[in-house]
Amino acid sequence: MESMRFVPDQCDVPVGIRTELFIIEPLAERHNESDYAAWTSSRQQIKATPGFTGDTLWVDDDFSLADNAASIAKHASDFAKRTEFNYAVLDPGSQEVIGSVYIRPSARDEYDADVRSWVRADRAELDKPLYDLVSGWRADAWPFRNPAYAKR
Repeated sequence: MESMRFVPDQCDVPVGIRTELFIIEPLAERHNESDYAAWTSSRQQIKATPGFTGDTLWVDDDFSLADNAASIAKHASDFAKRTEFNYAVLDPGSQEVIGSVYIRPSARDEYDADVRSWVRADRAELDKPLYDLVSGWRADAWPFRNPAYAKR
């Protein structure tokens, strides 16, 4: 049985956004090494980020670069099927992954989406600017009426 689409076909799914501080684009295989370096160097930062607080990190310590590539491939497939949307957050200058944005169906009945974002530990000062950007982007470009996105 195929998963239900999270966003209807008649809705245009945003392909990303570019600002002076960030490039947000769909997570893809080309991001693998940079994405892996970003989250493996920032586990404690991610766990302390609103929306992740109290969560166990989603991967084990022995999660390899190859495992990460497989995970990214699944995320790309989910994006194509419109069941969830995972974005890489890039530094506009270096094109390195400095964080991620996840837009997924909410498990809580009172919300129609769950939005989460994080930035690398060495870019912690960008958490609030990313939150502000994604909050506006979500309101302007996405069809959700009541998304959950932990305040900063």
